[in-house]
Amino acid sequence: MDLEFDRKHIWHPYSSLINPPPVYPVARAEGVRIFLEDGRSLIDGMSSWWSALHGYNVPELNQAMRDQMGKMSHVMFGGLTHEPAIELCKKLVEITPPGLNRVFLADSGSVSVEVAIKMALQYWHSQGKPGKSQLLALRNGYHGDTFGAMATCDPVTGMHHLFAGQLSQHLFAPAPQTPYGQACPDEDIRELEQLIAQNSEQLAAVILEPIVQGAGGMRFYSADYLRRVRALCDEYDLLLIADEIATGFGRSGKMFACDHAAISPDILTLGKALTGGTMTLAATLCSDRIAEGICNGEAGVFMHGPTFMGNPLACSVANASIDLLLSNSWQQRVENIEAQLKEQLTPLVQAEGVADVRALGAIGVVEMHKPVNMAVVQEALIERGVWLRPFGKLVYAMPPYVISKEDLSQLTSSMVDVLGEIS
Repeated sequence: MDLEFDRKHIWHPYSSLINPPPVYPVARAEGVRIFLEDGRSLIDGMSSWWSALHGYNVPELNQAMRDQMGKMSHVMFGGLTHEPAIELCKKLVEITPPGLNRVFLADSGSVSVEVAIKMALQYWHSQGKPGKSQLLALRNGYHGDTFGAMATCDPVTGMHHLFAGQLSQHLFAPAPQTPYGQACPDEDIRELEQLIAQNSEQLAAVILEPIVQGAGGMRFYSADYLRRVRALCDEYDLLLIADEIATGFGRSGKMFACDHAAISPDILTLGKALTGGTMTLAATLCSDRIAEGICNGEAGVFMHGPTFMGNPLACSVANASIDLLLSNSWQQRVENIEAQLKEQLTPLVQAEGVADVRALGAIGVVEMHKPVNMAVVQEALIERGVWLRPFGKLVYAMPPYVISKEDLSQLTSSMVDVLGEIS
C-alpha cells in the first residue's frame, strides 16, 4: 500500500495535507474487528462513524448486494422505479414515528438535511408565506457539512465558523441543559420559546437532533424538552425537523430518538446506519401535510432530484439491514451495551482530568476537562487493540450492536487505562 502517495495527495476528513495525521492501513474487516495490514486487529468502537450496526462482512448484507448486482446496480429514478426502493420505503413508513408517510431517497446524511430544509421552505412558499424562510436551531447542534446543513450547525462548536459570512443566517436557541431522564423546567425552554414567539412570522421550522446532540458535544437531553418543542411548533405553526442521522435505528435505545418523547416530527432525516454501514444512502420522510402542501403549490413538484436517488444496490442492502436489525433482539442488545458501558466507564468519574462520564443506548462518552491529543490517545488505544476516534474533549464509544461482552470489556478497560494515565 502506497502510504507515501496517501500522505501527499489524499485528503482525509478534517485533516491537513501539509501536516497530515497518521492513518492506519486496513486490510479487511469482519465482525467487530478491523484488521490492519501489519497484522494487528482492532475492536471497532466507532461502528465506522456510527453506521456499521451489525459489524463488518455480514453474510446477509453481502448476499443482498450480490443478488442485486446480478440484476442492476443502478438505474435512474426519474420516470422509473424498482422493487428495492418500494420495499425500503414501505419499511421506513412502517417503523418511523407515526404520520411520516412520504419518503424521499437521497445520497448522504448531509443531503437529507438539505432536502429537509428545502421541503420546509418550499412548503411555506406553497402556502403563500415565502417570508417564513429562517430556521431555528440549537446551540451544540450538528447537521452536516454541506452549505444548508452547515448554516444550522452551532456557529462556534459546529466546525464551520470559517464560512459564517457565506452561510444563510438562522436563529439559535441555547442547548438544552436538562439531562436525559429528567423533567424539563420552564427556564430550560424559555429562551427558545421567546425566540419562536418573537420570530414566528419569519420562521419556517425548528431543526434539532432529538435526545442526543452528536458531533456538537455528545450530549443527552430530556425527552420532556423534546415534547415541549413539539408543542411550541404546533402552537406557533412551525414545522419540526428531526435529524436522526446519528440516532436512527436503535442507537439511543429506541428505534428512533423521537420515540423517547413519543412525538412525530413533520420532517425526519436518516442516513449513516440505513444500509448497515455498507454504502451511502439517506432518506428524508415527511407528513402528508407537507407533501401535499408542496405539490399543491406554484411548482407542483418538489424541486430536488439526485442522480443516484433510490440506488437499487443501496436500497437492497438497506432492506436486508433493517430486516436483520428487527430479527436480532436489537433492543435487548442495546440495553445490555448501555448497562455495561455505565458500569465499566464509571471508575473514570474519579480521574482528575475527567469532567463527566455518561451513557445512553449504545453510546458511551467520557468528557475531559481539556481537549485530548487525538493522535497520542488514538495510538495508545490501538496498542491495546481498540479503535476509537476522539475529538475535542470527548473520547466516546459507539460499538456495533453485535459486540460481545468480552470485546466491550476490552474496549472500556482500554478507555479507562488510557484516560486514567493522561488525567
